[in-house]
Amino acid sequence: MLNNIRKSLTVFASALTLGVTATLMAGTASAQEETFTWKVQSHWPGSSSSYKDSLGRLKEQLEERSNGRIQLELFEAGALFKAQETFNAVSRGILEMGTISPAYAQDKMTLAGIASGLPFAFRNVWEAAYFHQGLGFEDMLREEAAQHGVYWSTDKVYPTEMVVKDPIESVEEFESLKIRSSGALQKFLTEAGAAASYIPGGELYTALDSGIVDGAHWGAAQGAYSMGLYEIAKYHVQPALNIAGTDVIIVSQKALDELPEDLQQLVKDVLNEQFWYRTNEYQYKERITLAKAMAEEGVQVNTLPQEVQDHLVQTAQAMWDEEGERSEKAAEALAMLKDFLSDLGYL
Repeated sequence: MLNNIRKSLTVFASALTLGVTATLMAGTASAQEETFTWKVQSHWPGSSSSYKDSLGRLKEQLEERSNGRIQLELFEAGALFKAQETFNAVSRGILEMGTISPAYAQDKMTLAGIASGLPFAFRNVWEAAYFHQGLGFEDMLREEAAQHGVYWSTDKVYPTEMVVKDPIESVEEFESLKIRSSGALQKFLTEAGAAASYIPGGELYTALDSGIVDGAHWGAAQGAYSMGLYEIAKYHVQPALNIAGTDVIIVSQKALDELPEDLQQLVKDVLNEQFWYRTNEYQYKERITLAKAMAEEGVQVNTLPQEVQDHLVQTAQAMWDEEGERSEKAAEALAMLKDFLSDLGYL
């Protein structure tokens, strides 16, 4: 009898263990198979090249590499929030992800002006990329954004170049311009004598066509081409106003923390890879897009006369110190930038 009882208890214990194990395994499998759908508000109109090349690529990479466990629901500029409201929406967890220009977060991020690109600082794209990733500026941005519940990841670094209806051949002609701009560049162009104003991307074509503005910057050649600006403004202005991380992907830290650890790491890995992929791809596409615009639409490169360049450089360098006064971190970043530019022989 005692042996029978012992056997019964052993069988019961084994069955209980197997049941618990099966339950735990089922729970683990369920957690691994759970899907997460994130709403993503872009600052790019659907017609902008970066909406497809940056945001479309990010969606594809995350969905494919997570085996569908992360799904991105994309919304173009203005569909849910105004561009300047996206940072707050992500910070509060209303949106899981968004894309912005750093200029749209200047009221929260003291490093935003430097991130937007101090005018006439870098001369080559690799310099801006190294400043972000090699010297640690990206880490500084990430630390400041984290104070607002946001994970910050620069999408790419690239030049910002204007298009204008008529060529700029003197300082006086530059100062007569009405230019669509934003952020630090809007302030810079205004201080340099032009009339710069912010116009949302969705209204830019109409503003240029109707004469509200004489010129604009929306990225460089790809942005101008994809937005149809070359139909109206046939002069592509060089050199670049700045070279910077003008586009940023922001993620709600709350949404990120709710993901399983493997998916959290996947998101970060994909974002880090995106920076290098898009920075290089953008440069390649810039070259071929400008050549196409010149061949098909009669676009001409307007290289600014030296007197205009000298005027802009003088104005730009006077502005740099103002950005460094925004916080101790901004002063640290500006000092790091100046040291780097001095090492390159630019200062």
